[in-house]
Amino acid sequence: MTFQAYLDNIRAKTGKGPEDFKALAEARGLLAPGVKAGAVAAWLKADFDLGHGHAMAVIASWRRGPDGARASPDARLDKLFSGGRAAWRRAFDDLLATARGFGGAGDVSASAADKYVSLTRGGRKFAIVQPGASFADLGFKVPGAPATARAAAAGSWNPMVTHRLRVAETGEIDAEVLAWLRAAYDAAA
Repeated sequence: MTFQAYLDNIRAKTGKGPEDFKALAEARGLLAPGVKAGAVAAWLKADFDLGHGHAMAVIASWRRGPDGARASPDARLDKLFSGGRAAWRRAFDDLLATARGFGGAGDVSASAADKYVSLTRGGRKFAIVQPGASFADLGFKVPGAPATARAAAAGSWNPMVTHRLRVAETGEIDAEVLAWLRAAYDAAA
């Protein structure tokens, strides 16, 4: 079944389209920061008798453009590094260029989500950058490396990485940060 077929079936069953559900979710506070997709899906299942796949299709449609296509990777990066987070774009671009310099062409890719961007090597995540208005959190996946004063154990912050390093200004992205980036890159081999 195509994505559009999911949406068509939902409209036939409920009389509502993705934007209708989005307005209702907004009114219920389900689009507030920190609300997980699971909570929205549970509401769609309970109130509209949607199955899990149909509920997730509604949620996914909110991240797509008016033509139904997903935003381009560049558009997702632009959105992530907008507003108060814009000051971190250059630092991210520099980190990405550094990581790409570690290996061959096409070895490292970046994929933006709503709150952070992942760096992967051969499809394996090795680092993340999560910009904020007044700081950026850098996550590195270096299994077995002890935590340091700057690079704490990631804990529950993001289970896809092992260490978290917070920087308050771009000048704090120094040789130590680049060493963590290199170690994470190497560990993803």
